[in-house]
Amino acid sequence: MTETPFRVGVLGAGDIAQAAHFPAARKSQEVELYAICDAADDLRERMVTVHQPTTSFSDYDKMLDDENVDAVVVAVADQFHVPLAIRALDAGKHVLVEKPMGVAVEEAEELVAAQKRNDRILLVGHEKRYDPGIAFAHDFIKEEIGELIGLKHWYCDSTYRYKVTDTIRPLIEHSAAPRRPAGDPKANRQRYNVLGHGSHLLDTARYLGGPIAALRARLSRKADSYCWFIDAEYENGCMGQFDLTLAVRMDWWEGFQVYGSQGSVIGKVHNPWYLKAADVQAFSVKDEMFHQPIGADANVFRLQLEDLAQAARTGATPRGATALDGLASVRGMVALARSVDSGDWVRLADVEGAV
Repeated sequence: MTETPFRVGVLGAGDIAQAAHFPAARKSQEVELYAICDAADDLRERMVTVHQPTTSFSDYDKMLDDENVDAVVVAVADQFHVPLAIRALDAGKHVLVEKPMGVAVEEAEELVAAQKRNDRILLVGHEKRYDPGIAFAHDFIKEEIGELIGLKHWYCDSTYRYKVTDTIRPLIEHSAAPRRPAGDPKANRQRYNVLGHGSHLLDTARYLGGPIAALRARLSRKADSYCWFIDAEYENGCMGQFDLTLAVRMDWWEGFQVYGSQGSVIGKVHNPWYLKAADVQAFSVKDEMFHQPIGADANVFRLQLEDLAQAARTGATPRGATALDGLASVRGMVALARSVDSGDWVRLADVEGAV
């Protein structure tokens, strides 16, 4: 641990906190898991026993009042992300808010305004940006590939994912009295899939190809699956084709192909819980060679927290998704939903309302 660790308080002790944020903070040499906050006493007390933070809270405002907390990780239900992140920013804390940043354009804009008003770092939990293979692809595209011609990106969840994740993730503990949003967020499965998985697809596609201007989407619902085929127009003139399918009767299938005037990049992305770098191969016309990173450190959740700490301490530009990136992702999800309804192209700049 560094001499003056960056102290993080995690709001929410549920699935994503247990599987990702608690162990990530504990494994870091720069970040300290200072506090765990959850209204469910039974779950919070078990997590304190396991992860041994310096302190814990049942009241969010009391954690925000603690001057030792440098940053808050908002790891609760999607519908709570924006108001709770704004409260942390207004309390002077830096924030990592889980994806999706919000569920509607207007609330995402409010969060962007709060970030600017408080001059704090806010990152959105699009952890794939920290995958060493994807990060290498991003840098290669920016520096070597020349003018972008086309980008394909597919994100296909597997029917066998839970067998895999139950094997490799820690056993998730639950509360007898959890605090949940009104209704059942999973009742509208189409919307739930766009928020939970479409947010990842759109952010990675933006990270590699740049800002997206417009989308046109079709949706097929067969065999208890959802399959979106999406055409994209990038602001830089690049064309895009995306495939979001949940779920495929095969292994996890995620990857990308990017074509440029001076090279190309192909990548296979693994189930995120493996913490394994994407297999990426880039070809450069300049030296007529293939380039491939090893990606030895792919603990994306730890790297995400350390990026937040470094940006907060030094003013460095973070690699991760900023508030503006999170807003763009929300706009993309709303455009996707609107396009499915209309069958037409939808410009991201024109959308409003909820996913």
